Amino acid sequence: MKTIFIDCNPQLGTVWQRVYRPDDPPVTINTAPFERDELPRVIGDYGICIDDHSYMPTALVRQCRKLKHIVFLGTGAASYMNVAEIESLGVKVHTIKGYGDTAVAEQTIALMMACCRDLARMDRSIRAGTWQPLEGVQVRGKTLGIIGLGGIGAEVARIAKGMGLKVIAWNRTPQPDAAAPLLELDALLEQSDIVSLNLALGDETRGFLDAKRIARMKPGVILINTARGALVEETALIAALKSGHIRHAGLDVFHNEPLKADHPLARLDNVTLSAHAAFRTLEASMTLLRRAIDIVRRVQG
Repeated sequence: MKTIFIDCNPQLGTVWQRVYRPDDPPVTINTAPFERDELPRVIGDYGICIDDHSYMPTALVRQCRKLKHIVFLGTGAASYMNVAEIESLGVKVHTIKGYGDTAVAEQTIALMMACCRDLARMDRSIRAGTWQPLEGVQVRGKTLGIIGLGGIGAEVARIAKGMGLKVIAWNRTPQPDAAAPLLELDALLEQSDIVSLNLALGDETRGFLDAKRIARMKPGVILINTARGALVEETALIAALKSGHIRHAGLDVFHNEPLKADHPLARLDNVTLSAHAAFRTLEASMTLLRRAIDIVRRVQG
Protein backbone atom coordinates (compact mmCIF):
# COMPACT_ATOMS: atom_id res chain seq x y z
CA MET A 1 0.00 0.00 0.00
CA LYS A 2 1.12 3.50 -0.81
CA THR A 3 1.25 6.14 1.92
CA ILE A 4 0.55 9.87 1.82
CA PHE A 5 1.01 12.50 4.53
CA ILE A 6 -1.88 14.72 3.47
CA ASP A 7 -1.25 17.91 5.45
CA CYS A 8 2.42 18.33 6.27
CA ASN A 9 3.07 21.94 7.26
CA PRO A 10 6.53 23.56 7.05
CA GLN A 11 7.21 23.04 10.76
CA LEU A 12 6.44 19.33 10.62
CA GLY A 13 8.26 19.06 7.31
CA THR A 14 11.49 20.10 8.98
CA VAL A 15 10.96 17.55 11.75
CA TRP A 16 10.08 14.86 9.22
CA GLN A 17 13.46 15.30 7.55
CA ARG A 18 15.16 14.73 10.90
CA VAL A 19 13.33 11.50 11.80
CA TYR A 20 12.80 9.83 8.41
CA ARG A 21 15.36 7.11 7.72
CA PRO A 22 16.57 5.71 4.38
CA ASP A 23 15.08 2.29 5.16
CA ASP A 24 11.65 3.67 6.11
CA PRO A 25 8.61 2.97 3.89
CA PRO A 26 8.21 5.58 1.13
CA VAL A 27 5.75 8.35 2.01
CA THR A 28 4.42 11.02 -0.33
CA ILE A 29 4.41 14.40 1.41
CA ASN A 30 1.64 16.83 0.51
CA THR A 31 2.27 20.40 1.62
CA ALA A 32 -0.34 22.10 -0.56
CA PRO A 33 -3.43 23.38 1.30
CA PHE A 34 -6.74 21.94 0.17
CA GLU A 35 -10.43 22.49 0.84
CA ARG A 36 -12.25 19.90 2.91
CA ASP A 37 -14.28 18.57 -0.04
CA GLU A 38 -11.05 17.96 -1.95
CA LEU A 39 -10.04 15.17 0.42
CA PRO A 40 -10.83 12.29 -2.01
CA ARG A 41 -8.70 13.96 -4.69
CA VAL A 42 -5.75 14.41 -2.33
CA ILE A 43 -5.88 10.84 -1.02
CA GLY A 44 -6.46 9.40 -4.47
CA ASP A 45 -5.37 5.77 -4.68
CA TYR A 46 -3.30 5.76 -1.48
CA GLY A 47 -3.99 3.00 1.00
CA ILE A 48 -2.50 4.72 4.06
CA CYS A 49 -3.06 8.34 5.04
CA ILE A 50 -1.13 10.24 7.72
CA ASP A 51 -3.33 13.06 9.03
CA ASP A 52 -2.01 15.90 11.16
CA HIS A 53 -5.24 17.79 11.91
CA SER A 54 -7.39 17.71 8.76
CA TYR A 55 -11.10 17.01 9.07
CA MET A 56 -12.13 13.72 7.48
CA PRO A 57 -15.94 13.55 7.09
CA THR A 58 -17.24 10.01 6.67
CA ALA A 59 -18.97 10.82 3.38
CA LEU A 60 -15.66 11.94 1.87
CA VAL A 61 -13.65 9.04 3.29
CA ARG A 62 -16.21 6.70 1.70
CA GLN A 63 -15.11 8.05 -1.68
CA CYS A 64 -11.49 7.04 -1.02
CA ARG A 65 -11.89 3.52 -2.38
CA LYS A 66 -8.38 2.22 -1.69
CA LEU A 67 -7.90 3.80 1.74
CA LYS A 68 -7.39 1.19 4.47
CA HIS A 69 -5.57 3.04 7.26
CA ILE A 70 -5.61 6.55 8.74
CA VAL A 71 -2.69 7.38 11.04
CA PHE A 72 -3.80 10.38 13.09
CA LEU A 73 -0.99 12.43 14.61
CA GLY A 74 -2.16 12.45 18.21
CA THR A 75 -4.94 11.11 20.37
CA GLY A 76 -7.82 13.36 19.36
CA ALA A 77 -9.00 11.75 16.14
CA ALA A 78 -12.59 11.98 17.40
CA SER A 79 -12.42 15.77 17.04
CA TYR A 80 -11.74 15.47 13.31
CA MET A 81 -13.64 12.36 12.22
CA ASN A 82 -16.31 9.91 13.32
CA VAL A 83 -13.98 7.02 14.14
CA ALA A 84 -16.73 4.40 14.48
CA GLU A 85 -18.31 5.33 11.15
CA ILE A 86 -14.99 5.33 9.35
CA GLU A 87 -13.93 2.00 10.79
CA SER A 88 -17.29 0.56 9.70
CA LEU A 89 -16.15 1.33 6.15
CA GLY A 90 -13.14 -0.94 6.66
CA VAL A 91 -10.69 1.89 7.33
CA LYS A 92 -8.65 1.45 10.53
CA VAL A 93 -7.94 4.64 12.49
CA HIS A 94 -4.64 4.63 14.39
CA THR A 95 -3.90 7.18 17.12
CA ILE A 96 -0.65 7.91 18.95
CA LYS A 97 -0.52 8.28 22.73
CA GLY A 98 2.13 9.41 25.16
CA TYR A 99 4.36 11.21 22.70
CA GLY A 100 4.00 14.68 24.23
CA ASP A 101 2.80 14.34 27.82
CA THR A 102 5.49 16.67 29.17
CA ALA A 103 5.02 19.20 26.37
CA VAL A 104 1.26 19.45 26.92
CA ALA A 105 1.67 19.58 30.70
CA GLU A 106 4.16 22.44 30.40
CA GLN A 107 1.76 24.35 28.14
CA THR A 108 -1.00 23.75 30.68
CA ILE A 109 1.15 25.32 33.38
CA ALA A 110 2.16 28.17 31.05
CA LEU A 111 -1.49 28.97 30.31
CA MET A 112 -2.32 28.73 34.00
CA MET A 113 0.33 31.32 34.87
CA ALA A 114 -0.63 33.57 31.96
CA CYS A 115 -4.24 33.54 33.15
CA CYS A 116 -3.38 34.04 36.81
CA ARG A 117 -1.24 37.08 36.01
CA ASP A 118 -3.30 38.44 33.06
CA LEU A 119 -0.18 38.49 30.90
CA ALA A 120 -1.88 38.46 27.52
CA ARG A 121 -4.21 41.34 28.41
CA MET A 122 -1.34 43.50 29.68
CA ASP A 123 0.70 42.66 26.57
CA ARG A 124 -2.18 43.79 24.33
CA SER A 125 -2.69 46.98 26.34
CA ILE A 126 0.98 47.98 26.32
CA ARG A 127 1.20 47.42 22.56
CA ALA A 128 -1.88 49.63 22.17
CA GLY A 129 -0.23 52.41 24.19
CA THR A 130 -1.90 51.84 27.58
CA TRP A 131 0.13 51.17 30.72
CA GLN A 132 -2.21 49.48 33.19
CA PRO A 133 -0.74 47.08 35.77
CA LEU A 134 -3.29 44.40 36.70
CA GLU A 135 -3.59 42.50 39.96
CA GLY A 136 -2.99 38.79 39.50
CA VAL A 137 -3.52 35.56 41.39
CA GLN A 138 -0.66 34.01 43.36
CA VAL A 139 -0.72 30.25 42.79
CA ARG A 140 1.25 29.05 45.80
CA GLY A 141 -1.21 27.50 48.25
CA LYS A 142 -4.08 27.46 45.75
CA THR A 143 -5.94 24.26 44.86
CA LEU A 144 -5.53 22.83 41.38
CA GLY A 145 -8.15 20.31 40.30
CA ILE A 146 -7.07 18.02 37.48
CA ILE A 147 -9.87 16.32 35.53
CA GLY A 148 -8.31 13.30 33.86
CA LEU A 149 -5.25 11.83 35.52
CA GLY A 150 -3.62 10.03 32.61
CA GLY A 151 -0.10 10.69 31.36
CA ILE A 152 -0.63 14.42 30.81
CA GLY A 153 -2.65 14.96 33.97
CA ALA A 154 -0.01 13.18 36.04
CA GLU A 155 2.69 15.43 34.55
CA VAL A 156 0.60 18.52 35.34
CA ALA A 157 0.30 17.26 38.92
CA ARG A 158 4.05 16.70 39.22
CA ILE A 159 4.93 20.19 38.02
CA ALA A 160 2.17 21.92 40.00
CA LYS A 161 3.22 20.29 43.27
CA GLY A 162 6.69 21.72 42.80
CA MET A 163 5.14 25.18 42.50
CA GLY A 164 3.43 24.86 45.87
CA LEU A 165 -0.09 24.12 44.64
CA LYS A 166 -2.37 21.70 46.44
CA VAL A 167 -3.32 19.17 43.77
CA ILE A 168 -6.53 17.12 43.71
CA ALA A 169 -7.91 15.07 40.84
CA TRP A 170 -10.84 13.17 39.36
CA ASN A 171 -10.47 10.25 36.97
CA ARG A 172 -13.04 8.11 35.18
CA THR A 173 -11.43 4.91 36.38
CA PRO A 174 -9.78 4.03 39.71
CA GLN A 175 -6.04 4.59 40.03
CA PRO A 176 -4.39 2.78 42.95
CA ASP A 177 -1.15 4.77 42.52
CA ALA A 178 -2.69 8.09 41.52
CA ALA A 179 -0.43 11.14 41.26
CA ALA A 180 -2.89 13.13 43.40
CA PRO A 181 -5.76 12.44 45.82
CA LEU A 182 -8.89 11.39 43.88
CA LEU A 183 -12.14 13.13 44.75
CA GLU A 184 -15.71 12.94 43.51
CA LEU A 185 -16.19 15.33 40.59
CA ASP A 186 -18.58 17.67 42.39
CA ALA A 187 -16.17 17.98 45.31
CA LEU A 188 -13.30 18.79 42.96
CA LEU A 189 -15.31 21.47 41.16
CA GLU A 190 -16.37 23.07 44.45
CA GLN A 191 -12.88 23.11 45.97
CA SER A 192 -10.62 24.04 43.05
CA ASP A 193 -9.28 27.55 42.48
CA ILE A 194 -7.91 26.36 39.13
CA VAL A 195 -9.30 23.51 37.01
CA SER A 196 -7.27 21.76 34.31
CA LEU A 197 -9.09 19.61 31.74
CA ASN A 198 -6.98 16.65 30.65
CA LEU A 199 -9.64 14.17 29.52
CA ALA A 200 -9.72 12.26 26.26
CA LEU A 201 -12.67 13.13 24.00
CA GLY A 202 -15.24 10.44 23.30
CA ASP A 203 -19.00 10.02 23.21
CA GLU A 204 -19.11 9.81 27.00
CA THR A 205 -17.03 12.97 27.56
CA ARG A 206 -18.35 15.25 24.81
CA GLY A 207 -19.88 18.28 26.53
CA PHE A 208 -18.52 16.97 29.85
CA LEU A 209 -18.21 20.42 31.41
CA ASP A 210 -21.76 21.66 30.88
CA ALA A 211 -23.70 24.53 32.41
CA LYS A 212 -24.66 22.48 35.49
CA ARG A 213 -21.07 21.51 36.25
CA ILE A 214 -19.74 24.98 35.52
CA ALA A 215 -22.27 26.34 38.06
CA ARG A 216 -20.74 24.03 40.69
CA MET A 217 -17.29 25.55 40.19
CA LYS A 218 -15.94 28.02 42.72
CA PRO A 219 -16.75 31.65 41.74
CA GLY A 220 -13.66 33.23 40.24
CA VAL A 221 -12.20 29.90 39.12
CA ILE A 222 -9.55 29.75 36.42
CA LEU A 223 -10.15 27.11 33.73
CA ILE A 224 -7.41 25.62 31.55
CA ASN A 225 -8.20 23.36 28.60
CA THR A 226 -5.36 21.78 26.63
CA ALA A 227 -7.34 18.61 25.90
CA ARG A 228 -10.26 19.06 23.46
CA GLY A 229 -12.62 21.98 22.90
CA ALA A 230 -15.67 19.74 22.68
CA LEU A 231 -15.21 18.66 26.31
CA VAL A 232 -16.77 21.99 27.28
CA GLU A 233 -20.25 23.26 26.43
CA GLU A 234 -19.22 26.40 24.60
CA THR A 235 -22.29 28.57 25.23
CA ALA A 236 -22.11 27.83 28.96
CA LEU A 237 -18.39 28.65 29.01
CA ILE A 238 -18.92 31.99 27.29
CA ALA A 239 -21.77 32.88 29.65
CA ALA A 240 -19.63 32.05 32.70
CA LEU A 241 -16.73 34.12 31.38
CA LYS A 242 -19.00 37.10 30.71
CA SER A 243 -20.54 36.89 34.18
CA GLY A 244 -17.16 36.52 35.87
CA HIS A 245 -18.06 33.17 37.42
CA ILE A 246 -15.02 31.93 35.52
CA ARG A 247 -12.38 34.59 36.17
CA HIS A 248 -10.19 33.58 33.24
CA ALA A 249 -9.86 30.71 30.76
CA GLY A 250 -6.68 29.51 29.08
CA LEU A 251 -7.65 27.64 25.93
CA ASP A 252 -5.45 25.75 23.50
CA VAL A 253 -8.32 23.84 21.84
CA PHE A 254 -11.65 24.79 20.32
CA HIS A 255 -14.82 23.29 18.87
CA ASN A 256 -13.83 24.41 15.38
CA GLU A 257 -10.25 25.14 14.38
CA PRO A 258 -8.75 27.45 13.43
CA LEU A 259 -10.70 29.78 15.73
CA LYS A 260 -12.06 32.74 13.76
CA ALA A 261 -11.19 36.27 14.80
CA ASP A 262 -14.86 37.19 15.25
CA HIS A 263 -15.60 34.23 17.53
CA PRO A 264 -16.95 35.31 20.95
CA LEU A 265 -14.03 33.64 22.75
CA ALA A 266 -11.56 35.72 20.73
CA ARG A 267 -13.33 38.91 21.80
CA LEU A 268 -13.25 38.35 25.56
CA ASP A 269 -10.44 39.96 27.55
CA ASN A 270 -10.51 37.24 30.19
CA VAL A 271 -9.55 34.49 27.74
CA THR A 272 -5.95 33.63 26.85
CA LEU A 273 -5.65 31.72 23.59
CA SER A 274 -3.06 29.49 21.96
CA ALA A 275 -3.32 27.80 18.58
CA HIS A 276 -3.64 24.09 19.50
CA ALA A 277 0.09 24.16 20.08
CA ALA A 278 0.45 22.46 23.45
CA PHE A 279 2.12 19.38 21.98
CA ARG A 280 4.29 21.27 19.50
CA THR A 281 7.80 21.05 20.81
CA LEU A 282 10.65 19.64 18.78
CA GLU A 283 11.04 16.73 21.18
CA ALA A 284 7.35 15.80 21.09
CA SER A 285 7.06 16.26 17.32
CA MET A 286 10.06 14.02 16.68
CA THR A 287 8.57 11.28 18.83
CA LEU A 288 5.16 11.71 17.20
CA LEU A 289 6.38 11.45 13.61
CA ARG A 290 8.71 8.59 14.41
CA ARG A 291 5.83 6.61 15.87
CA ALA A 292 3.66 7.44 12.85
CA ILE A 293 6.31 6.07 10.51
CA ASP A 294 6.59 2.94 12.64
CA ILE A 295 2.81 2.42 12.36
CA VAL A 296 3.05 2.73 8.59
CA ARG A 297 5.82 0.14 8.55
CA ARG A 298 3.74 -2.23 10.68
CA VAL A 299 0.50 -2.01 8.67
CA GLN A 300 2.37 -2.41 5.40
CA GLY A 301 3.55 -5.77 6.68
